[in-house]
Amino acid sequence: MKRLSLFIVVTTMMFLLAACGANSEADSDGSTLQRAKEEGKITVGFAGENPYAYEDENGKLTGEAVEIARTIFKELGIEEMDGELVKFSSLIPGLKAGKFDVITAGMYITPDRCKEVAFGEPEYSIGEALAVQKGNPLNLHSYEDIANNPDVKVAVMNGAIEIDYLKAAGVKDSQMEIVSDIPANISSLESGRVDAITMTGPTLEAALKTANAKNIDRVEDFKQPTVDGESVRGYGAAAFNPSDEELIKAYNGELEKLKESGELLEIIKPFGFTEEDLPGDMTKESLCSE
Repeated sequence: MKRLSLFIVVTTMMFLLAACGANSEADSDGSTLQRAKEEGKITVGFAGENPYAYEDENGKLTGEAVEIARTIFKELGIEEMDGELVKFSSLIPGLKAGKFDVITAGMYITPDRCKEVAFGEPEYSIGEALAVQKGNPLNLHSYEDIANNPDVKVAVMNGAIEIDYLKAAGVKDSQMEIVSDIPANISSLESGRVDAITMTGPTLEAALKTANAKNIDRVEDFKQPTVDGESVRGYGAAAFNPSDEELIKAYNGELEKLKESGELLEIIKPFGFTEEDLPGDMTKESLCSE
């Protein structure tokens, strides 16, 4: 009889614990926004890439993505944005591991990434750029030019969309040197380890200016890459955990207000973006389904 009573007690406790656990899990779904509002703080992971996210000469975190996120979260009643600069390749793993509530800065919406994270609506559109040794001795004006010369080496940042663009143009893996960040990209070209480097236009412009690279030229007549016969432009956005539907909806709502009022352009202008770099009518849904 005692054994039966003990069994009933243990079974009941296990059931209650399981029920509590299930409730806690359910409560956690979509609760990031509520928690952030209550605490007045949200944690955001940024790729350390000028002009998207970087520290200025005074040590202040700023950049196109930083200021958009900062503006939106303040409108949502979240005064403090705990931003952390990390390597681009660490953004999605950090979000999945719970290190960040949101990730952003130079991250394009792509079908593959849409399988891992939930993107907000696009915040900007941007084209690619190419830099070479001064005078462009190898006469490189496109990714196809790189593919057509197997001796050419090009450096590209780990995890960047440019890797896909290069492969689509026929550039072999053996021609690519994968680097960890933008400074490593610049130094690989300056040292002569590679013949070219590629990244988005605003990023390259900012990187060359910061590095004061006198022996590097940006290819002004660079031909934008094509995939399946269409010229590609990247559309960047913030990304969230798929379960944070409430946060995503709220973020998108404030972003739409910035677009409609024209404030979005005013926020990104100081970082080298123009009206041509606005996302227009492009949507996350269409970009994820391409």
